[in-house]
Formats: sequence, C-alpha cells, structure tokens
Amino acid sequence: MPCGDDWLNHPLGIVQGFFAQNGLNSDWEKKVTEYFKEKLKENNATKWVPSLNDVPLHYLKPNSFVKFRCMVQDMFDPEFYMGIYETVDPNTKARPQQEVDLNSTQTTTLERQTFYCVPVPGESAWVKEAYVSASQARVSPSTSYTPSRHKRSYEDDEDMDLHPSKQKDQHTGLRHTGKVGDLHGYGEPKRLETEASAGQHLNSLNCTPPLDLNFPLPGEKGPACLVKVYENWDCFKVNDILEVYGILSVDPVLSILNNEERDSSLLDPMECMDTLEEQRVHSPPASLVPRIHVILAHKLQHINPLLPAYLKEEESKSFISGFMSELSPVRAELLGFLTHALLGDSLAAEYLILHLISTVYTRRDVLPLGKFTVNLSGCPRNSTFTEHIYQIIQQLVPASFRLQMTIENMNLLKLIPHKDYTANRLVSGILQLSNNTSLVIDETPLEQGQLDTPGVHNVTALGNLITWQKVDYDFNYHQMEFPCNINVLITSEGRSLLPSDCQVHLQPQIIPPNMEEYMSSLLTAVLPSVLNKFRIYLTLVRLLDYSISDEVTKAVEDDFVEMRKNDPQSITADDLHRLLVVARFLSLSAGQTTLSRERWLRAKQLESLRKTRLQQQKCVNGNEL
Repeated sequence: MPCGDDWLNHPLGIVQGFFAQNGLNSDWEKKVTEYFKEKLKENNATKWVPSLNDVPLHYLKPNSFVKFRCMVQDMFDPEFYMGIYETVDPNTKARPQQEVDLNSTQTTTLERQTFYCVPVPGESAWVKEAYVSASQARVSPSTSYTPSRHKRSYEDDEDMDLHPSKQKDQHTGLRHTGKVGDLHGYGEPKRLETEASAGQHLNSLNCTPPLDLNFPLPGEKGPACLVKVYENWDCFKVNDILEVYGILSVDPVLSILNNEERDSSLLDPMECMDTLEEQRVHSPPASLVPRIHVILAHKLQHINPLLPAYLKEEESKSFISGFMSELSPVRAELLGFLTHALLGDSLAAEYLILHLISTVYTRRDVLPLGKFTVNLSGCPRNSTFTEHIYQIIQQLVPASFRLQMTIENMNLLKLIPHKDYTANRLVSGILQLSNNTSLVIDETPLEQGQLDTPGVHNVTALGNLITWQKVDYDFNYHQMEFPCNINVLITSEGRSLLPSDCQVHLQPQIIPPNMEEYMSSLLTAVLPSVLNKFRIYLTLVRLLDYSISDEVTKAVEDDFVEMRKNDPQSITADDLHRLLVVARFLSLSAGQTTLSRERWLRAKQLESLRKTRLQQQKCVNGNEL
C-alpha cells in the first residue's frame, strides 16, 4: 500500500490498490472511506489537505486529494456511470491497454449525485484569512501543467468567455479493472492543455455569453465546483454548508468536445435530448468549474475557523470549558465595544448582542422559534453610520450581507431564486443564503417612489423571510418553500416598513464631529486577540443547549398572570413570547444554559426600558410607532 504523501498526491493509486486487493467484493469502497477517514484523524492531517477555497486551481495537482468548504447551490439529476469496467487492446485483445470493453460481463453501472457548490455566500474576509493561516498544505504551480492562461486569479477566470459543450463523462483512467468517474490522471497534461486552449479559441468564435457561475451574492469570488457524491447523498440538501474531501478532476477533455464530436456516435442518443444551454451549465469548463469526486463529506455546524469544527466531540470539550471560564469578561468587553459603536447607547448594544447570538432552534408547525429580528430605528439619515455598523458586524460574524433598501434595488435586484427549465438549473437569488448568515437591511436611503411587480414580490419575500424564516423559490408553475435561519437586522430612521420581532430606538449619547473617523478608530483600537474572543463568543453561545426547568416555568406563568391581573393591557401573549426569547438569549449570552430568576427579572427590565423609550419617541413624533 502506498505510504508517505501518496494519499495526498496519488489518491487514485490507493483506491485502485484497495480494489485490486478486494476484487468485486463491495466492501472495498468502505475500506477506501475508512482509510482516508483514519488518515485525516492523524495529527493536524486536515491542515495538510489543500483547499480550493485558499489555493488557486492552477497550483493544485490534477487527481490529488483536496477539500472544499462550500454551500450547495443546486443539485442536478442523478448520474449513471461505469463503476467497474475492463479494458482491451483493439488489436491484440490483451488486457493492459486503454480501450473500454463494452461487452465485458464485469461492467457494473452505478449511480451518483452531482451537487453544484459555491463558496459560502458572504463569508467574511477574516474567516478566509484564518483558514489560510491555519493551512499547512504544500502546493506550488506545476510547470508541466500550468499554461500561461491559467496564471490568473479566480476573479480573472470569471471574466473568461468560454462556451462549454456537454459530453458524456469519459470513463478512462484506472487501467485494467477499476472504479472511475470522470478522472484522468495518467494522460499528458501539456497536450490536454493545448487541446483546452484550442477548444477555448473555437468556442470564442461562437460568441456565446460568458459562463454564469451562479453565485447568490453580487461581487462574490472563488471557485464553483461540481461535487460528485457516491454515497449517502440523501443527507445533503440545497443551502447546506458542507466540507468535502475528495479527488480533484480538472481534465480539459471534460469540456472541449466540439459540435461535430457532440453529434457523433460517441455520445449516447439520449444525451442529444439535452438543450445546448443545459449542456453549457451541466458540463462547464473544468478550468472554471472543477470536479471533486467525494470520498468524505459532512455538514458543518459552523464556519468559524477559531472554534473546533465539531463541538460535541470529546477533544472539543476542553476548549469549550476553557473559554466558558472567561466568558463573563468577554461579554462585558463586547458590550462596551458595541456601546461605543452605537454612539454610547448601552441598551441598543444589549439587544444587538442578543440578536447576534439568536438562532431558530426549532419549528412549531410553521412558527420558527428562536428568531429575533431587531429593527434599530433612529439611525441618522444621510450618514455613513449604518455602513460602519455593518462593517463592525462583518468583523464579528462569519458570514453577512448588507442590502440597501431603495426603490431601485427592490425593483431590479433578484432576491428570489428561480428555476430555469431551459438550462435545468436553479438560478440563485440574493436570499439564497446559508444558515446563521447576518443580513443587514438598510432602510435609511429609502425614498418615495413606485414599486413595480418584481419590487412588490421582493418586499413580500423579505417579509416572509423575517416572519416565517422561509423563502419561496419560484418554480414557474408553483412555489417551493425553503426554510432558512437568517439573522435579520433592519436599520431605519423611523419604524421599519418590514416586520420585526423587536424595535429598539437608538438614543445616541455621543455626537462625533467626524463619523467616519470615529467609527474607523473603534476597530483599530481593538486588539486582534480581543476581536477573536468576540468572534468565538458569538458563535459558541449560539450553539449552546438551553432548557427551562419545570419550577422556573411555573414561576414565569405565575408572573405573567400577576402582570395581567394588575394591568390587562400591559402585556399580551406576544409580549410574553418576546420576553421568553429575550430571557433565553440573555441567559445564553451569560453562558447559562437554563433560565434563572435573575435572568428573567433582567429580561423584564430590558423590555421595560425599551418600551418606555418607544413611548417617549411616540410623544415626540406621533407617527413613529
């Protein structure tokens, strides 16, 4: 069995070795999976594996072992492929050559699922930088593989005008009898790259539009990948965050068949039923959209690189207990930091912390429990304040996006994903976000104007997202609900036009003469080590379990009855629900996993202060509430 770095550089050899040892015994696939699983458990082994998120594609060796942190943007129809095949020499009928024997009795057809995956939408720069810093992968550009056109960044690649033509995956590769996908590791890289360049030149003559990588958010960079999963693909669904480990396939042969070849007898007649647009989307150039043949894949609980990936495991418990011991001072520092950011308003800072750690923990019928959308009203208009608040949130959370709510944006932006039946793909929209993404909706630039039909649909979609934590994807003939878990913060001058769980009116205690300078100095004044503690804190407390004892439940019920007895108008069932949510996240923010009497009283105090402030504002401006 190969040793050393062979599992990283030559994983196909290891796969072939297990197949050769076990023959047609189906257990060989499990042994391959177990082998790589054990390898990754070795000391820091996951850090040795090159990541497509960090390393430009032309630095990665074809058919090497790689990883990719991604969101499932779309899932294509299942594929059938030759899992086991034999080769013959067309002249001698000897076995060691490279032509597939289609009449062999050993040929086995298997099924796999292809996911179209993109980098996590809105992933913060500090997250990317931390993953790069932690990586110990040794990579360098290959002189034999790298043509001049590949010496470019992903940003340049996205602008290349390529017209991919779909072909049936070519199952060459492992020699003799073997398991294959569309893997080609033993060819001639220079020749294949020359063919790819020729294919690029031919395709440019067709004047086809550039390939749309279908990123949900505008301005996103990075590789999209076709991730081919061979087992347990039912565990994954659209919008899941995955970390996949597998074999990289970037063979130009996957996308350079010209029209004559596509129409030839090499292709299955059923393949010709695909539309040209579907062929473009489902078989894009491997230089832009590489393939990963998955050996191991799992959902990520979070994407914060400062925490262990799996907090439930034994080795993570020491990290958690160590951090929990210093939680109280970290919370106090974060509260002070956010108070300064919110111009000295400590009450708004308290609610912002509760918002940032909120998460949908369960659903009761259609009602999502745990969501906590905050409307921060009273934000100065015609100021850079809201932009800087978003920049501060960006520095604290792993993924975020700022949506400026203007009439033009509402009418023109594509918020809702929709199905393109011509290309047979899900076209992304801005609201196709992963769980626990922070979405900041800025209403301060909103002016009077007319919403057209798409604008009305977009505003409705935002309301449904906030109220029900779901987005209705447009499938032309029907709508399909996709549940989500997105933290929405609305900044506005008056009360928001959108629904919210809690309105907090900003009361600045500081009026800086230069807002830009004041906000910029806040971040530069915070030590990187302190900022990292804030980031760990916000992710960790969100993932803690929480419960309410029967005794405290009874006390809360009695308290509610008492409040209703004194003044029936003072508190409603909605107020009680909000109080319970505030108490929940107030407890978790202090590292307490159960509700105490002290935290319940503190929640009541915060809500009383918030409501009093709103009543005062109503007296000043009658249409404020």
